[in-house]
Amino acid sequence: MQPSAVHSGRLIVFVGPAGAGKTTLAHRLISSAPQRRRFSVSHTTRKIRPSETDGVDYHFIDRPAFEALIRADAFLEWALVHDNYYGTSRTEVERDLAAGRDVFFDIDIQGALNLHRQLGDKTVLVFIVPPSWAVLVARLEGRGSETDATLRRRLRTARTELNALRESPLPWLVIINDKLAPAQQDLERLLTSAHPGTPDRADLVAQMCAAAAADPRAEAPT
Repeated sequence: MQPSAVHSGRLIVFVGPAGAGKTTLAHRLISSAPQRRRFSVSHTTRKIRPSETDGVDYHFIDRPAFEALIRADAFLEWALVHDNYYGTSRTEVERDLAAGRDVFFDIDIQGALNLHRQLGDKTVLVFIVPPSWAVLVARLEGRGSETDATLRRRLRTARTELNALRESPLPWLVIINDKLAPAQQDLERLLTSAHPGTPDRADLVAQMCAAAAADPRAEAPT
């Protein structure tokens, strides 16, 4: 089954703290309409993890190869994050958009802003947040895989992105992911409605920014 010719492909860009549930929500939405939705597979120079598959989770390449692709203008956006490159293939995205497919991204806010800068009218910016800063911290600690250093790094990144969201003039959809099913329903409604309207999440974002500022683990190292 081919995507409908009347459907215009979009970039559905998910941003939010580690532990917010971005990847899980993206995959659930894609599974509900696999013919017209797909997940963007980024290129990266970081090492592959035992649970990952090359070409499925990421395209894993070395640094010289990535830098060659930068010079060839092969990426719609790319960034250096924690000493590793991440980038979005221009060819793959343009092919999917032309076929009428929505392409889902799970990237940092810098990458999201770069995509919006290039393809603004085709880009839907979605920021996923837990219901509170305390819940975010509990989710990260509950993984059992975070060291003190990685926990602090993730909390610092969360604080930076929440502050950037609060200050951004762009039209973000802010989704609270307390439980997966209601969050998925909210997203489905927003993505399929011509005039969805969105609840005002400014108070929640401000509360989370204040809680992050008060958490010493989210402070930038001196």
